[in-house]
Amino acid sequence: MSNERESSVADEIRIPLIPQRIYGVLGHPVAHSLSPALHNWAFAELGIPAAYLAFDKTPDELPEFLGAVRALPVSGLSVTIPHKVAVMEALDGVSDLARRVGAVNTLHWDGKRLLGENTDITGFLEPLRELGRTPGSALVLGAGGAARAVLAGLLDLGVPRIGLCNRTPDRAAALAAEFSVELVPWEQRQDAAAELVVNTTPLGMSGERQDLSPWADICMSPAQTAYDLVYNPQRTRFLADAESMGCRTIDGLAMFVAQARAQFRLWTGRDFPALPARRLLRQLL
Repeated sequence: MSNERESSVADEIRIPLIPQRIYGVLGHPVAHSLSPALHNWAFAELGIPAAYLAFDKTPDELPEFLGAVRALPVSGLSVTIPHKVAVMEALDGVSDLARRVGAVNTLHWDGKRLLGENTDITGFLEPLRELGRTPGSALVLGAGGAARAVLAGLLDLGVPRIGLCNRTPDRAAALAAEFSVELVPWEQRQDAAAELVVNTTPLGMSGERQDLSPWADICMSPAQTAYDLVYNPQRTRFLADAESMGCRTIDGLAMFVAQARAQFRLWTGRDFPALPARRLLRQLL
């Protein structure tokens, strides 16, 4: 099948003229997302006649949209903020992993059943495994669906001391109790002195929150590692501040590609190459 180039994103990204399947990312907002660029590039690279779109839906619009997903049908979805937990109620089933995490980031079909999976754990752990050692302590900032995957991943990794803090205390308390980790008041997050600090909040994300940080005006020691799940922009204020204090930093790009590859494999049974994907996203960023 012949392809056309989508010049609005990058020369490397091509969308088939007549896609046979539709995929997409569901969230609010999603204008910042590079998922369409990445997956459309992957479809073109592997010669798969499919297209990947962005679906910006508010929580109030979620039920009607999921009805449309079933009616069309949409062949698969990535799920991001703020729908990773709420979407579970509308599915026909979720994997054991997604149930343990309590959130899904991927929707796929098994026959006529719309199922939920979580590939965030795979993505989150990949750059940590590359460090070659397990952190002695970790502090997770945020209490949404991404935080759930991070907590499950840290527990799987065997981190001995894990803390959780969030600007909404009740939410943090419930999640900390669910995963049996330490509850850290938001105002005392610096006192936790964690070796690894992970931002799972949308603070720093491209758009109206880009100049914000969950660690603003707080000092870090060079012995600490700052890990931001936000990948757009690649260098968030949180990471820039940490880097200026001599800390090791991990951006969200490696996690993003790893979790996307797992999604793509679930939808198509095939893999796209990781290194060219990272190069493409760095160019776009």
